[in-house]
Amino acid sequence: MTRRAEFLAANGGFRAPTPGFVLLVRKRGDSNPAMRLGLTVSKKVGNSVVRNRMKRRFRELARTILPQAGIAGADHVLIGRQAGIERDFAQLGEELRRALARAAK
Repeated sequence: MTRRAEFLAANGGFRAPTPGFVLLVRKRGDSNPAMRLGLTVSKKVGNSVVRNRMKRRFRELARTILPQAGIAGADHVLIGRQAGIERDFAQLGEELRRALARAAK
C-alpha cells in the first residue's frame, strides 16, 4: 500500500494494539484474494535510522507470518510504537500472530 487514502480506509477496520505496534486489518471487499501490507513509523518513534530499522523488521515479520496467518483479501497496516524499538524480534513475531488471530475472528 502506498496511497494515503488506502491507509485512511484501513484505519476504519479492525484495530489490534500491542506493545510494539498497532495492527490495522480491513477487508477490501473486492474479488482479489491478495493481502496488501502497509507500514508506518512516525517521527515520534525516533530518527530516520530507527524508523527504517523498524520498517525492515516489520517487512521481515510480514514476509514470514502473513502468508500463513494473514487474512486473504485484506489490507494489513503495521504502525510502529516506541516500545517496538528495543523489543525482541521473536516477541514481535508472537505479538503479530496473536493480533492476526484476533483479527481473523
